[in-house]
Amino acid sequence: MRTPDFEQFLRVLRRDTAPGHLPFYEHIASPGFISTRMGVDARALDWSGRDAWKLYVDFWMGMGFDEVPIEIPPALPLQEHENRTTQVSSGSEAHVVIRTPDEFERYPWPEPGAAVSLYPFEYAAACLPEGAKLVAGVCAGPYEWATSLLGVEGLSTAVYEQPELVRAVFDKLGEIHTRALRQIASLEAVGACRQGDDLGFKTSTFLSPEHLRTYVFPIYTRMAQIAHAVNKPFILHSCGNLATVYDDLIDGCGIDAKHSFEDVIMPVTEFKRAYGSRVTPLGGLDVDFICRASEPELRRYVRRVAEICYADGFWALGTGNSLTDYMPVENYLIVLDEGMKL
Repeated sequence: MRTPDFEQFLRVLRRDTAPGHLPFYEHIASPGFISTRMGVDARALDWSGRDAWKLYVDFWMGMGFDEVPIEIPPALPLQEHENRTTQVSSGSEAHVVIRTPDEFERYPWPEPGAAVSLYPFEYAAACLPEGAKLVAGVCAGPYEWATSLLGVEGLSTAVYEQPELVRAVFDKLGEIHTRALRQIASLEAVGACRQGDDLGFKTSTFLSPEHLRTYVFPIYTRMAQIAHAVNKPFILHSCGNLATVYDDLIDGCGIDAKHSFEDVIMPVTEFKRAYGSRVTPLGGLDVDFICRASEPELRRYVRRVAEICYADGFWALGTGNSLTDYMPVENYLIVLDEGMKL
């Protein structure tokens, strides 16, 4: 346990003054992990009320975090795959609703300014102890939502066969995401903004760098500008091999921090050496290792990574991806305990 002090995490994001303690950061925690840690069934809680969000805030504060990560999805309805008759019922194409310009026009797009409910942010904010802040954003980014609406296969072919449709979808998603983020960023309890958007896999990005620069990165740029306009950093969580676009993300889009690292792609220590003077890496500890390692191994591992990533003070301890259902809570608490000693 320690008293939350968001200023320490803010120093890590801004890379100007070394923090007084090593901050922690996670993108999300699964309902199963929260349930095990808190001794309640998080899936059964009424998340439309304040009590569930009080428990959620207590979950993070009870582990020594200075911030509470929170994201809420926009109201973008998808087709339930159980109702499919002419299309695959699982995987990336399961929920496709847009294949043609006519389907784009018929889709029930929400009003951009009302696409994301703000009450969860407000409930969580009301439960924050003194010194803590929210790190908040829209659940799933423009690329992920485009692949849900069009399908991964559908988007991959449409960028060549129906570029006007792709442009229309990303324009609409960009308006929804940026309008929502502007509302979120204006909340006093929000100390930093974030966006999760998984752009790649083990060896590459899903879309070519050229297509990302055309459709996705301009939205990220506007998001970062919205956050910076109210003096708040902007964090990007994105899985996959992004080596071909890191310069775009850092110098072009203006992200302040990057989350999601996988050792088989680029360990966080390598990222720190290559890009740490320009952007802050967050987390990066291998989820599988945390799940399987003994206590002495975990403590040595945390110290080994911290020797490189926290040498200048600009890193936050956490997993490379998220807190999963299958991660032993006691193992993760060992990681945090070792982090508190650094």
